[in-house]
Amino acid sequence: MKKNIYSFFFIVLVLVTSPFLIRYLIANQKITILNSIYFNFPGIITKNKICPTYDALLNQTLDNSFSVSIINNKGEIISSYNEDVPRLPASNQKLFSSAYVLSKYKLNNNLKTSLFKNKNDYYLHGQGDPDLNYENIIELISNVKENKIINFNIIEIDSKLYWPNGWTNTDKLYEYGSPITSLAIESNHNKYNDIYALKNFIKNYLKNKFPNSKIYINFFDSEKTFYLKNFKEINKVYSTPILSLLTLTNSESHNFTAESLFKNASNTWNDNNYIKLKRWLENKGLPATNAYFADASGLSRKNRITTKLVVLFLDKMRYSNDFNAYQSTLSITGVRGTLAKRFVNSELSGKFFGKTGTLSNVFALSGFLYKNDKPIIISIIQNSNKIDKEKAFNLLRDLYYLRSC
Repeated sequence: MKKNIYSFFFIVLVLVTSPFLIRYLIANQKITILNSIYFNFPGIITKNKICPTYDALLNQTLDNSFSVSIINNKGEIISSYNEDVPRLPASNQKLFSSAYVLSKYKLNNNLKTSLFKNKNDYYLHGQGDPDLNYENIIELISNVKENKIINFNIIEIDSKLYWPNGWTNTDKLYEYGSPITSLAIESNHNKYNDIYALKNFIKNYLKNKFPNSKIYINFFDSEKTFYLKNFKEINKVYSTPILSLLTLTNSESHNFTAESLFKNASNTWNDNNYIKLKRWLENKGLPATNAYFADASGLSRKNRITTKLVVLFLDKMRYSNDFNAYQSTLSITGVRGTLAKRFVNSELSGKFFGKTGTLSNVFALSGFLYKNDKPIIISIIQNSNKIDKEKAFNLLRDLYYLRSC
């Protein structure tokens, strides 16, 4: 009888304390396997904590063009300001898309550009390697053999898909708005090195090499690449590892690389639909229902997110097995990337790992601020005709020196 009573009370004790124990273990990241389970779990464990000094700082500093959310290292929302207002994120969009890519690849994976052969027909197929150059093209097509007739096919997406929705015509005139194609010479940064220039380059190379051959260069619909399964791959070149490409994406805010990586990871080269990114966030229990994703880089004026979504997402990323790699791709104050010139030779140098975002009428700053070796997660977004970047950076500084809540 006593044994049954003890068993009953033990079960009750476990049921009562388990939620608190699980919350404690998750908040303190004590068990690796539990962290991994929580990262993939379709829900979030968080709560609000009242911090009057933080609230006062935000209320005294900001106007309604700003949104701010702050989470401490225990996953508690300690302060916010307009956190549920949908905002244009600019390149803070890359925080989401780069994490999605990281979830689909191993760190040492690469993008590949290949040459396939079927009888006397050749097919050049790419995955949007941002560093692809003419030397690589020569290396690839050096395997073409002499024949009376050489049919060479360049596989590329439809020109209607070169730019995501919401990229302006002005954006498209500059390097940062170069077209997103699967065979891009140096990220299409030189408008004269487009797909037609590549066609002429290959044709001239083959004509010089095989003057007695008839050379035909054609474009091949990328939606028909399933044919390649039956063809022989005769040459290939690889990009730098995915981790390096993600660092280019986040630290240097490289739009082409962000888009190319996402299209490969989501298998969406033949459409400009980013619903997979939204679904991925929703499946982790994050509040993305009212968010809108029009691209992977943040250049689109149609994107909408909230600072609350950003900080909850970054907090959940801390439980990913790849978090250290993810954080290593970000800019660092006073050290690297778009934040290299901020807080140089100051106490904040090397203390903030984050991402900036800049468009006309938009500035965003989000990431991990380390105070006493513990991170607080911050997202600041301003949408206004009078952008004040200094106010955002001054707020970051003030939060660093503000006494912990």
